[in-house]
Amino acid sequence: MAHVLILYYSRYGATAEMARQVARGVEAGGLEARQRTVPPVSAEHEAVAPPVPDEGAPYVTEADMRECAALALGSPTRFGNMAAPLKYFIDSTSALWMDGTLTGKPGAVFTSTGSLHGGQETTLLSMMLPLLHHGMLLVGLPYSEPELMTTREGGTPYGPSHLAGPDSNLPLSETEASLCQALGRRLAELARRLGGDP
Repeated sequence: MAHVLILYYSRYGATAEMARQVARGVEAGGLEARQRTVPPVSAEHEAVAPPVPDEGAPYVTEADMRECAALALGSPTRFGNMAAPLKYFIDSTSALWMDGTLTGKPGAVFTSTGSLHGGQETTLLSMMLPLLHHGMLLVGLPYSEPELMTTREGGTPYGPSHLAGPDSNLPLSETEASLCQALGRRLAELARRLGGDP
């Protein structure tokens, strides 16, 4: 069965919860959701960290990327940009770029920030750039999703976002969770159409 790869980095759990909500939407849209993460960037990881995390999603493999029908990238914001571990992984995907593996596939992004104006949209845009270089078809959230017009938390047309608070402990609101699920459904539906499945 075709799958949508939901690839994220999460330090305190908010982005991981968003990934779970995107996965719910993907499965509601009729495709398998495959959640994967990336290891933190550190000298320890290079030397002694285990190849599989103790908890949470498994680390992404090249096969996960090659076999996906669509891709969703998620990251907390770091000074208005994606977190270094996700960028570090993306920088290693040159072989996929060279052979056009992701070209023509739907791609989307989601993020979590500590403050409402803490760089949500710039972080989303930073994750879109490598997707464009890979030839992916960017998928956002249209204003036909009514929560975009009424949200007082996260949520942008560039992709779902979450206000985690300064201590990163605020749960996803119903609106934020709904927008994550809407993105997952859109990715699955578009991937199915592009794959010839109505």
